[in-house]
Parts: sequence; structure tokens; C-alpha cells
Amino acid sequence: MAHLLIPRPAPADYPPYYAPYVEAVPEGDLVRSLEDQCEDVLALLRRFGEENGGVRYAAGKWSVREVVGHLADAERVFAYRALRFARADATPLPGFDENAYVAAAGFGRRTLADLAEEFADVRRATVKLFCALGAEALARAGTANGARVTVGALAWIIAGHERHHARILRERYEPLVLNNEVRPG
Repeated sequence: MAHLLIPRPAPADYPPYYAPYVEAVPEGDLVRSLEDQCEDVLALLRRFGEENGGVRYAAGKWSVREVVGHLADAERVFAYRALRFARADATPLPGFDENAYVAAAGFGRRTLADLAEEFADVRRATVKLFCALGAEALARAGTANGARVTVGALAWIIAGHERHHARILRERYEPLVLNNEVRPG
């Protein structure tokens, strides 16, 4: 898919609390990274298998299903912010409480496969959104959760957010599944 390269944002382009996400994304074609991430997460989830969708690495932590549902929800929120700001909408946007979203979502009643498919659909829509934007739109900024953020920075935040949760899935959940130390939700 043809697209502009989305340059790495400057620290002034996003709130400091997003720095770990932005810094986690390697240099290169961000849109290609977003596409590759989707395939990588789907492959990881297939290794977990449906029977391990309820696994939690510790009491009070999200299940695998809840992590995947959160990825889709958060990406929708970030992409919505990007869309609004790209269209020069100056309306300040509120934050969201990811824990409240997960608690209200009922992800545990859904299959891991269904949630993985939903994440893939959301990611494809995100990629299409960013591919359709020009340099002027990527440079636009708005206020979300009380802080200024550019459209381009939101693309990097989306990629970094996924990397953060994929790392946790690999480091904390996958060993439990592979070593058959399952802690059901």
C-alpha cells in the first residue's frame, strides 16, 4: 500500500508518558511495522491456543483475551484521536480508563480467535487511515487527555503500545503456557 513515511516524532509532539512507547518502536517504515506487528501478534496468539485465552500471569492481571481486547479498544481510541486531529478538529478529547473498559467489555465471554480477528480488523483500518494521510495532516496536533499530541505521534504510540503488550504476552504469559503452568482467569 503506497504511503508517506511517518517520521519519528519529536518529544514535543507527545506527552512524556508516551515516550516508552515511541522509543520501543525501531526506526524504519512505520506503516510496514504496523502491518508486521499484526502478523506477529496473530502468530503469537495461535501458539497460545484457545484453551489458554483465560490465562493470567498473576492474580488481578488481565487474561490473554483481555489483553487482546484492550489492544483493539486502545487502538480504536488512538486512531479516533488521529482521525479527529488529522481533520483539523480542535475539540479537546477526553482520556479513557483502560481498566474500566476491560472490566465492562466482557472479553472473557468471547473466543481468543474472535478477539484476534477483531484486533486484525482494527489494525487494518488503522493502517488504511495512516496511509491516506498527507504530511500536513500528520503534522496536525490536538489535545487528548489534557495533553498535546500530533497525528504522526499517535501512529508511533499505537505501534509502541502494541509492542509493550506483545512483550508482556511473550515474557509473562507465554512461559506459563509453554511450561504448562496455566493460571486460568
